[in-house]
Amino acid sequence: MHYPWWYVPFLTSPLLIAVVSVLHVIVSHYAVGGGLFLAVETRYAYRTRNRDYLAYLKEHAWFFILVTVVYGAITGVGIWWTIGLASPLATETLIHTFVFGWGMEYVFFVLEIASAFIFYYYWGRLDPRTHQTIGWIYAISAWISLVLITGITAFMLNPGAWPQNHDFWVGFLNPQFVPQVLARTGGSFLLASLYVYLHATFKVKEPALRNLIEARSARPALAGAILVTVGGLGWYVFLPESAKAALVAASALNVLMVLIFAVTAVVFVMLYLGPYRNPGWLSPGFAILFFTLGVAAISTGEFVREAVRKPYIVYNVVMGNQVLPQEVPNLRQNGYLEGGTWTKALVAAQYPQVMNAGAIDQARLLALPEADQIKLGAVLFQYHCNDCHSATEGFSAVGQMMRGWTPEMIQALVEQPEKVNFFMPPWAGTPQEAQLLTKYLLSIRPPHPAGMYYGDQK
Repeated sequence: MHYPWWYVPFLTSPLLIAVVSVLHVIVSHYAVGGGLFLAVETRYAYRTRNRDYLAYLKEHAWFFILVTVVYGAITGVGIWWTIGLASPLATETLIHTFVFGWGMEYVFFVLEIASAFIFYYYWGRLDPRTHQTIGWIYAISAWISLVLITGITAFMLNPGAWPQNHDFWVGFLNPQFVPQVLARTGGSFLLASLYVYLHATFKVKEPALRNLIEARSARPALAGAILVTVGGLGWYVFLPESAKAALVAASALNVLMVLIFAVTAVVFVMLYLGPYRNPGWLSPGFAILFFTLGVAAISTGEFVREAVRKPYIVYNVVMGNQVLPQEVPNLRQNGYLEGGTWTKALVAAQYPQVMNAGAIDQARLLALPEADQIKLGAVLFQYHCNDCHSATEGFSAVGQMMRGWTPEMIQALVEQPEKVNFFMPPWAGTPQEAQLLTKYLLSIRPPHPAGMYYGDQK
C-alpha cells in the first residue's frame, strides 16, 4: 500500500504483463537452446571440416544475435518495467529476497552478451578451438541464467518454507524449482530446433545440407518435448493445494492444459516420423507449421502458469490487492484507504471533511454525498480489485460478472470475497469502505439483457 496504482484500460496491467512475458519467453528460450545448438554444431562442423555447414552456422549466428540480443533484451527489460508498475510490492519482495541471485544473473547475462558478440564478430579470426570455447561459454552462461531466473519466478508460485525462515536457498530451491527448470530447458531445446528449421528452410538451398540440419536438430527437439512433458507433470504435482483447486475449477485453464500436452505430443510424433526418421520433409510450410505449434505450446504454458498464481502475486507472501497477509487485520480496523500512502493522500486532498486528527474518520465517509461515495468506491476498486479485474469492459470485467446481481449479493461478495470464490484475496478494509465499494459496483452493474425475465431488479 505504499505505491500508486498503474491503470491499464481494458487489458488491465496483469494481462499486459502476461502479453509481454509470452513475447519474451518465446525468444528467451531460443537464446538458451539456440546457444547450445551453435556450440554443438560449430564443433561438429569444425570436426568434419564441413565448410558449407560452417557458412550456414555463421549466417544463423547473425539471425540468432539479432533476435535474442536485440529483441530479447528489449522485451526482457519490458517485463521488469511492467511488473514494477503493476505489482510493485511483489517486485520489491523479489528484489530484497534474491539480491544475491540477481547479482549472479547479471554477471552471467553480461558474459552472454560479450561471448555472443565475440563468437560472431570474430568468426574466422579465432582458431577453431578458441572459437568453440567461446560458443560453449555462451551456451553455459545462457543456461545458468535460465536456472537463476527460474528459481526466482518459481518462488512466486510456491515459496515452500520460505515464509517461515526467509532463507535465500530455501526460497530459491523451492518445490517448483526442479520441475520448471526441466520444462524450461526442454522448451529451449524444442523451440531452438523450430527456429533453426524456420531459418534454414528459407536460407539453405542445397538439399544435402538442409537434410543434415534437419536430422541433427531433430534429436534435441525430441529430448526437449520429453523434458517439457516431465517438467509439466512435476509442475502440477508441486502446485499448492489452492492453486490446484483453482486450476481444476477453471474450465478454460483445463482446456489449455490439455492443449499443451496435445500439441507437444503432436510435435513429438511429427519430429520422430519426419526429421528424425525421414530427413527431407523440411519445407517452408512444414517449418512454419512446426514453429506455430511450438510457440502455441510455450505461450499457453506461460499463460496457465501465471493464471494459477492468483490471488497471490507471490504465493502466500504478497496478495493481489498489494498487501501482505499479515497486514489485513490492521487494514480491516483502520481502513484500506488509511493504510495506503497514495489513497490516504487522495482522500485528504479531495475530501478534507472526512479527516480527523490526521486520520480518515470512517464514519464520515458515509456522510459524503452519494456521488462522492461512489468515487471513493472506484478508488477502492482500483487498488483492491484491479490487479485481477477491469471495471466494465475488458479482461475479467467485474461489472459484466455481476449482471443482475442484487445489492445483498454484491455486499456479501465485497465483505467476504474469499468465501464466494476461494481464490480471491480477503477483504482488507472496514465495513464502511465495504459499503463504498458496494455502491460503486452497483453503479457499474449492467441490467439483464432485454427480453429476459428475472423478476424485479433492485
